[in-house]
Amino acid sequence: MVKTAKMQDKPLRKLIAGNWKMNGLRSNVNEVKRLATLIGKAPANADIAVCPPSTILFQMAQAAKGSLIRLGGQDCHVSKAGAHTGDISADMLKNAGARYVIIGHSERRTDHGETNALVAQKMEAAHEAGLVAIMCLGETLSERKSGKALSVIGAQLRGSVAKTANAKNTVLAYEPVWAIGTGLVPTNAEIIAAHRHLRKNLVRLMGNDGLKTRILYGGSVKPSNADEILNLANVDGALVGGASLKASDFIQIIRSLG
Repeated sequence: MVKTAKMQDKPLRKLIAGNWKMNGLRSNVNEVKRLATLIGKAPANADIAVCPPSTILFQMAQAAKGSLIRLGGQDCHVSKAGAHTGDISADMLKNAGARYVIIGHSERRTDHGETNALVAQKMEAAHEAGLVAIMCLGETLSERKSGKALSVIGAQLRGSVAKTANAKNTVLAYEPVWAIGTGLVPTNAEIIAAHRHLRKNLVRLMGNDGLKTRILYGGSVKPSNADEILNLANVDGALVGGASLKASDFIQIIRSLG
């Protein structure tokens, strides 16, 4: 396994977050109960979050009460309220039981044309509402093949991080666009290089807080590769897609931490 020395004084507490995307009905709420049972009441080796669609966020938050699981939203609007049909504000997510919100996911950037500037505005809105923003970034396959991966994610980071960001209210998630849901995974060396580059940029942007801000890896994380990925330098957790939909799969990733 390829490793480099971590830049932090000590390893950060891991965060394992599940992104359900546009999946999940009321009948699936019990998955969070199953996950809570599997995790148990002993102190976890990581923070655990599940980000379901907003239609079942409140029910899942209720089902997760008393457990180690925290809930999150998958997007938020920049405004607190108003004439924005179909959108949901950070305050609404918080009111429904969310602690986290995913912003800037590549599927939002691609499907809805979200820019770095808009992502930064959403991050600021999340912070104002008291939510932890999980900000996503990542390169396309053509950008990777052309050798632009690090410059692309560096530019995304610098353009998307709000001035309100600190180590407590912000998490990064490096998700190579070409690895999301495809089964393809970067090499260990590629993941290390990306996370190291993001760490250096975080320090330039945030000073000492940049050392304490968690950087997750996302993109085809599954039980079979979680242990190896989560032990790489500067990988402070994972943003998990399809493998988070079933408690029996998600718990294997969590347990890979030991």
